[in-house]
Amino acid sequence: MYRLIKQEGRAKRGELHTVHGVIQTPVFMNVGTVAAIKGAVSTEDLEQIKTQVELSNTYHLHVRTGDEVIKKLGGLHKFMSWEKPILTDSGGFQVFSLSSLRKIKEEGVYFQSHIDGRKIFMGPEESMKIQSNLASTIAMAFDECPSSKAERGYVQASVDRTVRWLERCKKEMSRLNGLEDTINKKQMLFAINQGAIFSDIRIEHAKIISEMELDGYAVGGLAVGESHEEMYYILEETVPHLPVDKPTYLMGVGTPANILEGVERGIDFFDCVYPTRNGRHGHLYTNRGKINLFNAKFELDERPIEEGCGCPACRRYSRAYIRHLLKAKEMLGMRLCVLHNLYFYNTMMEEIREALDEGNFAAYKKRKLEGMTEG
Repeated sequence: MYRLIKQEGRAKRGELHTVHGVIQTPVFMNVGTVAAIKGAVSTEDLEQIKTQVELSNTYHLHVRTGDEVIKKLGGLHKFMSWEKPILTDSGGFQVFSLSSLRKIKEEGVYFQSHIDGRKIFMGPEESMKIQSNLASTIAMAFDECPSSKAERGYVQASVDRTVRWLERCKKEMSRLNGLEDTINKKQMLFAINQGAIFSDIRIEHAKIISEMELDGYAVGGLAVGESHEEMYYILEETVPHLPVDKPTYLMGVGTPANILEGVERGIDFFDCVYPTRNGRHGHLYTNRGKINLFNAKFELDERPIEEGCGCPACRRYSRAYIRHLLKAKEMLGMRLCVLHNLYFYNTMMEEIREALDEGNFAAYKKRKLEGMTEG
């Protein structure tokens, strides 16, 4: 159950009550594609860096290790020793990202595994079954994510099919949640709004899915090639047509600035690989902008990554030492950088929630964006 605590303009401050605990929103979900955060980040680390929700990938866990194996081991929470909420995406994004390895039909999508080339079929029912086996807190509906450059006719046909797939997802999840051997019988289902950069298609789709009484609503198919301005415009046009009393999730977004702009436009949930991917390459987020630890100017820098930061890296190590680890290709360097970046994101979300509680989000957003000017 979602509780809308208060609003400032369209920005929402809420909380989602789940079988695995309460999620305070707005929230950034830490991306652990194959049930682990890239960069040697453990579950204990996630607890230390203020992680509320971990996100795992349905397609990747299905092809490697396998959802049936994870079910036998008690589900994803037990498997990775994580008690808080987990969201699993549906595999729908892989319909977009693995375009050279798949064929889309009405019944679903035929994939060729990117690992060993074996044939895989995934439709709405298969996606729901895999996510039920994983026993995540929140499952995402199976959809197609059309390219932002796709022609209007293709996008409309794709969205129409995504609606039909959503009806099948809802029916199958209801069936699965009623089975005796289902691990999480209270698994939630979020729908996904699509429509590329055609605002009228987006709005119509939002209206249709809003009537289907689901647990939450995502805006998908953004941050896949369109400009930031186009993304913000689509959010402004689309989000008002999604239920205000349900959580909204902007998939795969983004930079700290993207998140601040998304919150302003009514988004509750975010996820993105940026903090982990950038961290593994020595690119670090601070309140004064991004820094690249590979730069020579940090060779003798004895300061922490950011003064006053409470992350495990900043509490103990210098920029010079972490730079040395990265240059020496020691895994500890990547790990410390990823921990810092995720802590930065999770702390920023905490600050956003506090600003909304106090009714000064607009001032906080302005101050935060003005501060991040370096790099």
